[in-house]
Amino acid sequence: MTDCRVSAARDHGAYVLRLEGDVRLTMCTALDDYFNKIFADPEFVSVWVDVTEAEGLDSTTLGMLAQLAMQTKARFGFKPALFTANPGINRLVRSMGFQQLFDLREGQCCDDSCVAEIPSVDSSEREVKDKVIAAHKALMSINERNRAEFTDLIRALETGASAQG
Repeated sequence: MTDCRVSAARDHGAYVLRLEGDVRLTMCTALDDYFNKIFADPEFVSVWVDVTEAEGLDSTTLGMLAQLAMQTKARFGFKPALFTANPGINRLVRSMGFQQLFDLREGQCCDDSCVAEIPSVDSSEREVKDKVIAAHKALMSINERNRAEFTDLIRALETGASAQG
């Protein structure tokens, strides 16, 4: 697996987010910050997520994407588009129930010239843990299979979080 890279572009309220390589929880704060920027934009009209160059998406990243889709639907009434090309990633997003959250499309959505890299953001362990918990709760809300898969993880994280807090 290669290192991850997260890039984005904006054009008149239309956003494209590209995830490349092996995208892990280390990018959760940067993704959350960028999602907040998207939703704060009064010109916001659409968001597309391109994972055609992703080799792996961990469950935290998947949960962050689920949160993006849920907020987009709740606030603006539409599903974001998710572009995929890797058969493994296709199986993964479908197994998580993403067809309920996203307009799934195969193929790349734009060329490389339109995107700029989003740098990772330094975060405290507590901030990362809170984002990991929220991301997994979003996945759990999609379907019962996800609920069963992540219940023990959430319980362990929340028990550890309250023991430290």
